[in-house]
Amino acid sequence: MKTNMSFFNRLISLVVVIQSSCSHAFLAPPPPSLSTRPFSNNDANQSPTISSTRARTRARSSLRNDDLNSDKAYPSVGPAAVDMNAYNVPLSTSLSEWTALLSPSDSLQSRGIFLSARNRREYFVDTLRFAVKREGGLGLMLREIAGGREDGAGITVVEEVLPGGNAEGVGIAEGDSIVGATLALRQSSSSSSSSAHSNETSPLQTVEERIDLATECLGYDATISALASLPPPSSPSEELLLTVKRIRRQPGVDVTLRYPPSSNEPDATLRLFAGENLRRAMLTRGIKLNDPLARRFDSGGRGDCGADGTCATCAVGIGRGEGSSSSSLLSPMKDTERQILKEKPGWRMACKVVVGYGMREGDLVVRVNPRQWGE
Repeated sequence: MKTNMSFFNRLISLVVVIQSSCSHAFLAPPPPSLSTRPFSNNDANQSPTISSTRARTRARSSLRNDDLNSDKAYPSVGPAAVDMNAYNVPLSTSLSEWTALLSPSDSLQSRGIFLSARNRREYFVDTLRFAVKREGGLGLMLREIAGGREDGAGITVVEEVLPGGNAEGVGIAEGDSIVGATLALRQSSSSSSSSAHSNETSPLQTVEERIDLATECLGYDATISALASLPPPSSPSEELLLTVKRIRRQPGVDVTLRYPPSSNEPDATLRLFAGENLRRAMLTRGIKLNDPLARRFDSGGRGDCGADGTCATCAVGIGRGEGSSSSSLLSPMKDTERQILKEKPGWRMACKVVVGYGMREGDLVVRVNPRQWGE
């Protein structure tokens, strides 16, 4: 990749050790999913944005990477109960899975272009934050895997975390894409008391100026330009808070379905992923849940409530007698389900069960139509 000398001088002067190893990526056309039509940075809201805010705050200690991502919750399955790094994928998988989607605005996000996984059933995009010291360089090697556009849009990922660099050991992984950076510039100050008869001064305060960079779905040059726009480090301990997106595999749950002996049906196995509703997953695979022996809990008649959780006709037996810790893979009972099934401790209402709770994976045994098992 040709890069002019003045740009390199600027880069070196800011002590940002980031380089590209994929010059041919600029010659490759962007993947079709980047956009179905040309768009500009203004159109996609993806130009490097720098915003500064000022606020008076108390001085804070250095950020701890263990704390930055510790209380993260995932949709439907709650906070992770396992080490999420178990679901990291190799660099080769990240390179083949990264894509970008042009999304309209909605209640959760503004219109723009956002990173995504191509296979969103087996992989998901996680967002993480890491604090990296700036003095001496970040210690990251970047690679552009889609780009060469006039508007600067593209996909740039971490190809290598350089040994001995500041990013080594903080948690950033190969295949991550830097989508944002925050630099807090702090200046200590004190103000004199307003009293004419007092020489006291107020406690030391910190004026914080925060610089935010948005770098999601930018090509290599635009990413480097954004990072190089930051002022030089003011101290050896100064840190840059990087926000990265990472492709991870979906935690899988292998469900063994066991039918009543009277049905003469063989066991069946389903592969579900964390966050899937058990009833919906079974119905979409053609598995009938409503037990002929069942009567609605709410009315005593036949038929189901349409997943409202009031009839209990979709009840299943979970892992009792199999020596399995199946219950840890399921979302906890709520009050209504607990009240309806208080006489059936081994049962769950499939319409209210989410598998892979806590982002756990494992094996789950489900007995279909538990009433026909004599339970």
